[in-house]
Amino acid sequence: MRESSLQLLALAAILALPFSALAAGKRAMPDFTRGDAIPAEAKHDWNLGPTGLREWMFCDKMATSDARQISVTKVERGSPADGVLAVGDVLLGVGGKLFWHDPRIELGRAITAAESAAGGGKLTMSGWRSGRTEEVVVKLPVQGSYSATAPFECEKSRRILKQGCMALAKRMEVPSEHEDPIVRSLNALALLASGDATYLPLVKREAEWASGFSADSMQTWHYGYVMIMLSEYVIATGDQSAMPGLRRLAMEAAKGQSAVGSWGHGFARPDGRLGGYGMMNSPGVPLTIGLVLARQAGVKDAAVEGAIERSAKVLRFFIGKGAIPYGDHHPWIENHDDNGKCGMAAVLFNLLGEAKGAEFFSRMSVASHGSERDTGHTGNFFNMLWAMPGVAQSGPNATGAWMNEFGGWAYDLSRRWDGAFAHQGPPEPENDSYEGWDCTGAFLLAYAMPLKKVCLTGKRPGMVPRLDATAAQALASDGRGWTAKDKHNAYNKFSDKQLLERLGSWSPVVRERAAMALGRRKDAPVSALVSLLDAPSLEARYGACQAIAQLRTRGAPAMEPLRRLLAEPDLWLRIKAAEALAAIGAPAMPAVPQLLELLAQIDPHTDPRGMQQRYLSFALFDEQDGMLGRSLDGVDRMALYKAVRVGLKSQDGRARGSIGSIFRNLSARDIKPLLPAIHQAVIEPAPSGEMFADSIRVEGLRLLADHGIEEGLTACVQYTRDQNPWESQVRTPELMKILLTYGTHAKAVIPELLKIADYFEKDEKDFPPELMALKAKSVRETILAIQATAATPKLTRLK
Repeated sequence: MRESSLQLLALAAILALPFSALAAGKRAMPDFTRGDAIPAEAKHDWNLGPTGLREWMFCDKMATSDARQISVTKVERGSPADGVLAVGDVLLGVGGKLFWHDPRIELGRAITAAESAAGGGKLTMSGWRSGRTEEVVVKLPVQGSYSATAPFECEKSRRILKQGCMALAKRMEVPSEHEDPIVRSLNALALLASGDATYLPLVKREAEWASGFSADSMQTWHYGYVMIMLSEYVIATGDQSAMPGLRRLAMEAAKGQSAVGSWGHGFARPDGRLGGYGMMNSPGVPLTIGLVLARQAGVKDAAVEGAIERSAKVLRFFIGKGAIPYGDHHPWIENHDDNGKCGMAAVLFNLLGEAKGAEFFSRMSVASHGSERDTGHTGNFFNMLWAMPGVAQSGPNATGAWMNEFGGWAYDLSRRWDGAFAHQGPPEPENDSYEGWDCTGAFLLAYAMPLKKVCLTGKRPGMVPRLDATAAQALASDGRGWTAKDKHNAYNKFSDKQLLERLGSWSPVVRERAAMALGRRKDAPVSALVSLLDAPSLEARYGACQAIAQLRTRGAPAMEPLRRLLAEPDLWLRIKAAEALAAIGAPAMPAVPQLLELLAQIDPHTDPRGMQQRYLSFALFDEQDGMLGRSLDGVDRMALYKAVRVGLKSQDGRARGSIGSIFRNLSARDIKPLLPAIHQAVIEPAPSGEMFADSIRVEGLRLLADHGIEEGLTACVQYTRDQNPWESQVRTPELMKILLTYGTHAKAVIPELLKIADYFEKDEKDFPPELMALKAKSVRETILAIQATAATPKLTRLK
């Protein structure tokens, strides 16, 4: 150690001044040099690469860019930092400079530089202890530098893979029955992907475990990864002893798929619908990959074939439109990836031999880095896991560009001094859901890409054109200019011309960011946007629609060109034009007849899931933003009825739910012609969008009761029994109120109500007992009220 320069000390003193006063939101930034402690609620600390250190730094709004001090929270015995730094020491900078933009990135890049031949293994940091600031040197093993195409043709990547596999194998010698099946599967797969025969006995043991794996809950999350590992093992080794277990897993997964081709937290119910949140693509895409690999390994069955195709049909819709979303939702366009699902999709479509999907989602993966990769629902484990498999589909120049942009420093910061990898999590005060997960296998799969020993690391020939260095760098550039803390500033600095150019980007995310920036401008270039609606590029026309939608009523001059786009053959262009018209609002009302006509048109060949009906339902009927959400004045009733009848058959429960505004805005007389369609929508629920599917059914039941429709009585009882458990403790009292309006007619269903009360009280699975009791109480109280009533309303049958 040697004392730092006076200049460094002076700068440290200057930078320390605002620390005690700074606050982000409600959290104050501590100044450790003045005795402040790490906030009690901020439990998330970080692995500091192969130093053996863990440290805490300030974060705010999913970013560590405000931090300028780092507190050491742990020093592992025998590690490079042992004897050099101690718990409680404060790091103020690295490489002779104070932290100035983001300590996490600065430290990550400093580790990468120190491990190079030129760096000689010397990691120099500015440390503060007991009032003194000194430069300390942590000596790291020299690993070399990442190549321009890392992990391809990269000696450092080869060394990291070898060291990591050795560390992983040592840890796996004693299997842990408590380890998450996802982690266990990935760790075994990484050893298989290394191509080192030394590890085959370990992998075989894990394959035997996987062959017997089963789960009573959260099956969808686990089965996909277990199947991927087991299938890869069979394909790589030819060991047929694993086939019975693989076939069982594949058949359970295929038969557990919903009717539309999706999976949720668990398998589908007997009626083909999902419970709880409904569709969840984070487990669904790996399940599909697992089924494809199981088929390649030798599982041949029509159920597996059908499940693969149904899932692929769901996912194909998002090609060119955005990242794969959380569930059966709009394409995700805030970031280039969401929980790693674009990486998953790139791998899946490559395995299916579909170049268009593989190329688009690989591009999205390359453009997702930095703050985009740091995020993820419940944590960023999957976003990190699937990054490199997705990026690698575009070739070595793509992986090199992504590693230079983000992966190199992020991977090096996650790598422990023993060669294993730690889960870091997003920059949040609390740990995420994957705290403590061993991420060694997940990261080593990235370094194993050049070996191409398993399908996940490129054993199957790629379908995606290999990018040259310039194109790869351009994709990485497309992901810049956004952080969770500062989403707008970078795009606000662009000129109108630059933003208009970005509206024609291949990236739906870049288009949306440019559109939002134009929408924030007081003097937006409306005439240029109107002209862009007729551009030769389909992407530019999408972008123009997105920008006009951001202008709201200021986009009124675009109404007629937008109406012309409604006749275009491209489905997404029609949808984007409809959304822009809805955003314009009142000035665009002349387009309503055309939109109603479009909603009523069904084309199962070009639009098998009825996406036109889905998006037009939102554009027309959404209570807040729909063109008819608040008033139906002047709307032709016959055209409206025709559109509503089609909309009520939508696969998406949320789209059906938007039509509820019509129920509230039509008179009792005007709604009568729709009662049969409303009844049908109650007894035949939407097969997807389950989380949002209940409101329209409850509203429908209320309408049927208000109109004295006899069929509504049995429909209400049936729905009470079969409703989605999610929030059912709230809905059940509402349903009982509806049932009570049938008066003495409801006495006929009392026997069924008694069964339902018993079911709620004793037999319902996976539901909180106290909420079960509430539902049962509501049903029993309603039975007593029905027995006591003398009201006998007149009922009418629909048929």
